Amino acid sequence: MKNCFLVLAMLALPAIAQEQKQRFTINVGTPEGQLLQSIGQESDDDKKLALAQDFLSKYPKHEGAGWVTAQLEVICVKQAQYDKALEAGEKAFTNDPTDLDVAYNSLKAAEGKEDADQTKTWSLRTSELARKEMAAEKAPADDDAKQHLEYLKGVDTYADYALYALALKLKDPKQVAELGAALQQQNVKSQYMPQISGIYLAALAQSGQAGKVCPAAEKLAANAKDVDAGVAAANCGLQEKHYDRAVLHATQVIEALGPRPKPEGMSDADWASRKATLLSRANWIAGIAYAAQSKLGPADKALRASLPGVKGEPQMAAAALFQLGLANYQLGKAIGDKAKMKEGLQFFQQCADIPGTYQDQASKNVRTIKTELGVK
Repeated sequence: MKNCFLVLAMLALPAIAQEQKQRFTINVGTPEGQLLQSIGQESDDDKKLALAQDFLSKYPKHEGAGWVTAQLEVICVKQAQYDKALEAGEKAFTNDPTDLDVAYNSLKAAEGKEDADQTKTWSLRTSELARKEMAAEKAPADDDAKQHLEYLKGVDTYADYALYALALKLKDPKQVAELGAALQQQNVKSQYMPQISGIYLAALAQSGQAGKVCPAAEKLAANAKDVDAGVAAANCGLQEKHYDRAVLHATQVIEALGPRPKPEGMSDADWASRKATLLSRANWIAGIAYAAQSKLGPADKALRASLPGVKGEPQMAAAALFQLGLANYQLGKAIGDKAKMKEGLQFFQQCADIPGTYQDQASKNVRTIKTELGVK
């Protein structure tokens, strides 16, 4: 699902951060001081860039070199010279690893270049710095401080968004998996994690990291709103024969989807289709897990609910029909309800029409039940 949603707070963020703080005194009585003053006063980007490059070539060890490098980074980002911006950003950040503006601008450059490694690096740095500043401003004293705190929150959220947005753009499963893992590590509770978890988990499997899928899904499923991760975690529980865990995660998905509104930007038809698919898969997993525990009533209810959505997947449909046949036959026999037993027979008959694992046994069950009930 490739819909990019921005929270309102983020819309106020600048394309690049330009508050490069000057933390030194300019001595205009020296050539370097005069050049620094010219850089600060120049409004034309091309001229400012030339002045900055001139200063750095002449005075690379000056205490103002970091500030000048940060100015250069801003201009390079604006001019889409992303490689130069990243080079400048790395130098400026080495000079002052607490400069959030430099980190944010470098993140914007990495995004512009669509460089997964650089985006991971600068997203983490940006997020860490924003959170550190937020922690120091827990109780802002005035309106300016409150606005700055909101800005920091927006920057931190944007650091998450950058990983999410790039993962949606890239095609290489390995890179997508790395970006998903970076977001999970950076902020597992991010509002963007549930939006990317499905493709992240799929990318893990596609990139030869299948062993990481279940641990990642289990961790992500702790957020009940993450229905993709919930379905994956439920399926992992089923495959590993941890049936209670499979039922738990599947039930959480079903409950979460019940009141869930249509996501912004998605059509009614697309949401109805996606919701039906997720509900069907969760019910199927729960039903199979219940059947494995001989919980016939719950298995019957869940598997019936799953049938409409698994018709296009023959082997899932066959498994559901077989277990429905078994559940209804046994429930009917237990209470002497021949109508219920015949319902089980009908499920077995449908299963017997599907080639695969269950076909032979379903056919045998059909013959046995017909004989028992005297049905031709």
